[in-house]
Amino acid sequence: MCGFTNYILSQWFLQSGCSLSFLCAWVMFTALRFQEAGSLLFQGHAVHAHLSASRSMLLSKKAAGGRRHEGPSFVLVALRDYQAYGTLSNAGLSCHQICELGDLPFAGVMDAAVHVLVFPWPRQGHINPMLHFATALVDAGVQVTFLHTEHNLRRLAQVPLPPRLRLLSIPDGLPDDHPRSFLELLESMCTTSSATYRALLLSADAPVTCVVADGTMPFAIDIAEELGIPALAFATQSACSYLALLSMPRLVELGESPFPTDDLVCGVPGMEGFLRRRDLPRGLYCAEQGDRDPWMLKLAEVTARSSKACALILNTTASMEQPALAHIASHTSDVFAVGPLHARSRLTASASLWQEDDGCMAWLDGHEDRSVVYVSLGSRAVITQEQFTEFLSGLVATGYAFLWALRPDMVQTTSSALLREAVGAVEGSKAHILEWAPQRDVLRHRAVGCFLTHAGWNSTLECALEGVPMVCWPFFSDQQINSRFVGAVWRTGLDMKGVCERGVVERTVREAMVSDKIRGVAQAMAQQLRLDVAQAGPSSSELERLVRFIRELSIRSC
Repeated sequence: MCGFTNYILSQWFLQSGCSLSFLCAWVMFTALRFQEAGSLLFQGHAVHAHLSASRSMLLSKKAAGGRRHEGPSFVLVALRDYQAYGTLSNAGLSCHQICELGDLPFAGVMDAAVHVLVFPWPRQGHINPMLHFATALVDAGVQVTFLHTEHNLRRLAQVPLPPRLRLLSIPDGLPDDHPRSFLELLESMCTTSSATYRALLLSADAPVTCVVADGTMPFAIDIAEELGIPALAFATQSACSYLALLSMPRLVELGESPFPTDDLVCGVPGMEGFLRRRDLPRGLYCAEQGDRDPWMLKLAEVTARSSKACALILNTTASMEQPALAHIASHTSDVFAVGPLHARSRLTASASLWQEDDGCMAWLDGHEDRSVVYVSLGSRAVITQEQFTEFLSGLVATGYAFLWALRPDMVQTTSSALLREAVGAVEGSKAHILEWAPQRDVLRHRAVGCFLTHAGWNSTLECALEGVPMVCWPFFSDQQINSRFVGAVWRTGLDMKGVCERGVVERTVREAMVSDKIRGVAQAMAQQLRLDVAQAGPSSSELERLVRFIRELSIRSC
């Protein structure tokens, strides 16, 4: 057994009052017992070289009033084997004591002991950025467990993962055929999943030293902190949307709740001159219920709670959202803007809950540069048959070829086969229809000239990084405010909010396809985003600061 391991565990025996002869016998036994546990990353001094010095050090500390660590804690042994580390996790010596004893290279030891559990809200738009974040932590040398629901893990496409990233799952408490609306899923997660989640944190083979939980699930943060595990909140939406949700009590007080009107709002700091009531984050029943929309009220509540975590992580960058980030900072302990995370991720495939059809790439290859309109309204939008017909007619009228990702459940009461027949029946149609596209690959393809999108934050960032003009038709949630920023602030596209009429679709798509001004601004933003995630860029610096923050939290929690 390595001398460094002997040294660490010898301190525990010495503190426990074991005799020197017993200690030596134990070292000989454990050398054989743990030989197969994994090779150590750092070679320390042999145990006999430290016995007398360590005994003197301990005696002097006790004489000075030093208190012996009590209760189970972590022995931070730097084993390459993840499971082997777990077998030594409760040997009784705290990391503070290890740091105080001896002059060994403890930085690597601490890295080996840091174990972050990343827990996303179980929706596709939340899983993607948090998986990219988990990969970034692994690249920084951190051990990560990514927590799915059992329902999603069964659906998840099999993708190769980094060796230091593993997947676990817990039940969400709902049957597989349940529609999983936001409020029902949140209630079930809070009641059913929370007990399993707590047990997982208590019984992990390698102790969890930090939790990064989706801000939609404050219970995940609360439970971790109750167990003495520091927890950070991850907001998967844009900073401007997060700020609007933080401002919701003020908006309601001013009577400026989400509603489809063009009245400017004054309740969101920094957005007074351009944000309208129709641009505010909203649920599915905004028009009927206004400020009594239960979805909006609940999301505003969990957002406010997530801001009280020890830090907030956002998948954005200061070059896009500096004013909103500055206002959010006044409500939180610390803010880390580390996006766009997918730009640095080395995952070669997405963790999609739908099967991606990459056959569309060959179809795109057969088209000229910037001649195709890519259409996708995301993983949650459901439109009527009438809206589908208006979109289809408008797209055909543009004369451009279009690639349309049409989920089987996207159009109400209509099967995917009927949708394909409808598209095929349109005279002169140059369309390619599929259920789910490899979006990042599609957006970077030379043939794509613009993106007709729901303006979800992942899609907005993916499109922005490729410099592709956008046409936004938002559905709900942060999509409303994202589309306003695209059209009125960043000017990288056009906002078609609230209108679904074939003439408007035709005119707006054509403008996005031919406008040199929009394309130039979009490409300038793409260039800036690449600088942001470059090695010395601000987002990369923020990520490095975040990793240091997580390491320090983990050490203090030992």
